[in-house]
Amino acid sequence: MIKIGKWIVTSAWPYAHGVPHLGNLIGSLLSADIFTRYLRIKGEDAILVSGSDEHGTPIEVKALQMGRDPKDLTDEIHSKIVNMLEGFNIKFDNYTRTHNDVHIKFVQDFYMKIFENGHIFKKKDKMLYCEHDKLFLPDRFVVGTCPHCGYEHARGDQCENCGKLLTPLELVEPKCIVCGEEPVVRETTHFYFDLPAFEERLRKMISESETLTENAKNFSLNMIKEGLRPRSITRNNKWGIPAPFPGAEDLTIYVWFEAVLGYVSAVKEYFIKKEGDQDKWKEWWFDKDTNVAFFIGKDNIPFHTIIFPALLMATGDPYTFKFYIGATEYLNFEGKKFSKTHKIGIWCDEALKLLPPDYWRYTLVYLRPETRDSSFTWEALDYAVNEELNNHFGNLVQRLLTLIKKYYGGRLQKADVKTGDQKEVIKTLDEVSRKVDRFYMDMRFQKVLPEVMRLVKRANALINKERPWEKAKENPDLAHSTLYTIYRAVKAATIMLYPIIPESSRKILGYLGENDEEVSWNAMYEEPEAVVIDPGFKPPFNRINIEDIKNKLRLLRGDVMERIDIGYLSKIDMRIGTVEKAEKKVGSKKILRISVDIGKRKIKVLAGLAPYYKPDELVGKKVVVITNMKPKKIIDETSDAMLLAAIDDKGRVRLLTPDGDIDNGAKVG
Repeated sequence: MIKIGKWIVTSAWPYAHGVPHLGNLIGSLLSADIFTRYLRIKGEDAILVSGSDEHGTPIEVKALQMGRDPKDLTDEIHSKIVNMLEGFNIKFDNYTRTHNDVHIKFVQDFYMKIFENGHIFKKKDKMLYCEHDKLFLPDRFVVGTCPHCGYEHARGDQCENCGKLLTPLELVEPKCIVCGEEPVVRETTHFYFDLPAFEERLRKMISESETLTENAKNFSLNMIKEGLRPRSITRNNKWGIPAPFPGAEDLTIYVWFEAVLGYVSAVKEYFIKKEGDQDKWKEWWFDKDTNVAFFIGKDNIPFHTIIFPALLMATGDPYTFKFYIGATEYLNFEGKKFSKTHKIGIWCDEALKLLPPDYWRYTLVYLRPETRDSSFTWEALDYAVNEELNNHFGNLVQRLLTLIKKYYGGRLQKADVKTGDQKEVIKTLDEVSRKVDRFYMDMRFQKVLPEVMRLVKRANALINKERPWEKAKENPDLAHSTLYTIYRAVKAATIMLYPIIPESSRKILGYLGENDEEVSWNAMYEEPEAVVIDPGFKPPFNRINIEDIKNKLRLLRGDVMERIDIGYLSKIDMRIGTVEKAEKKVGSKKILRISVDIGKRKIKVLAGLAPYYKPDELVGKKVVVITNMKPKKIIDETSDAMLLAAIDDKGRVRLLTPDGDIDNGAKVG
């Protein structure tokens, strides 16, 4: 097998202000995993990296509004994203984060090199300044009226109503998002990257590229033709990577110019973790034959074809520019944009509680918006899982295994094709495998599925026509060759689907007696002398009920009340206790460490009550405690119980307390 070369595969870094939804997943993270799995079964050397994008104004604002430290907030979100990736069987070699020492130092060293090369300069800017909070107000620290459509709650970077990009100075009647006061205009100094200096080099790189698509080329070349402008690379945010330039003590690197460098720093960190080697990353990024594949949304193309390459050029280092852009359009939800506020869409942590990951992976590839926006529908989920996976593919696998077990004792010897219909199946296998190979390489994963289903349907037609269960006695040679032909089709289909549904594919390959640990593309063409199946096989897929899934989603969100048996309450041990001690937990602005006397013993509770109670307000208070919950780790220690509290629609939180005096340890029930 001829190798194309080394591959660095990456995806758009999820912004650490919440768990991604299904549209985010297929546009970047899942697509990167699929492509990497394909490369590896083809024998290519590939490293898959990404990470949580933790800095920037939105996170700083959200943390401020919640009364939390930004790092505390992104710790929590990063952990949720890591768990989500594991749940979807998305295997990064290094899934990291932007707030880590390797990335921070790399970014600062990188920009100092560009600065010393003369490609960064200072420029005075006018910005909004809040005199009340003594704070310059970048981007989303400002709200006001949109000058284009009159929407009264437009942000300082974009109007959510009309979609126009804005600057804080364009807003009518701007207000500080922290205190609500009207800011003033002040002059400040920022640092700019001299992007126009690289116009010619970028034009040459893009036009001569043999890896970028024509669409990406034309889009990027048109931007260059319109003229590139210097780009500000610093902000007045406190939460970010401190700018390393002389005189930039109060500035941080703009998140967009910092996160793209994670594609490099994540590879560096990977080799530090794996081999303790600080420079091994250069063997990949400084090798002109290394391929770099980016899986991103269509709106991010310019950052990967213009800004990121220009930054690499500005260092003077010999970075590779063999870039592949796997950009998708947008996946909507039943014709509407995903919106957590309006409960439109499904978020990845919810999805994993509803169905096995391979069902989602297959459906999302079935809907992947490769040439235009597409929309998730419940009907599409129903068809993808019940019709294609279960009825067509799963049923074929089950029939093949059952017939081999029943008529051949679980062992099927090699047989040559004997009929024209069998030859057509093998011909289809060869055609489909060639097309699927090309579609994977072109990052057109959606096109893989109808091709594989073409082979599956051809094999199903063969088994129905030649009826090996009838021929096993009257014409055993024909039955034998029919099943061996079906076996070859099933194995090939399974291998071709492996990058998309790896868990199910490994299971099926194991049932067929194949190597399910080291899946190889070439194995689909191999014809073993004997096929020895696993007699304990089970149906690889099961039908799903869409209405049941919808109801389960409503239950997860609390949109409907789940009726429980009264006996369930008897499992919960609730006791009256008195708070003996309460103190703030070091490292968190939200968590209080509370010691509660529940009669015969004292119990420790970690609770997010700091925004609602001062520690001394809790001491001596009678509370209701769930005492038999499983210990839960919060930051670096465990909480052994839970306090009962109520929260209203305005977000106010109050602890439940007993009516009148009662002894500690009294059982609530």
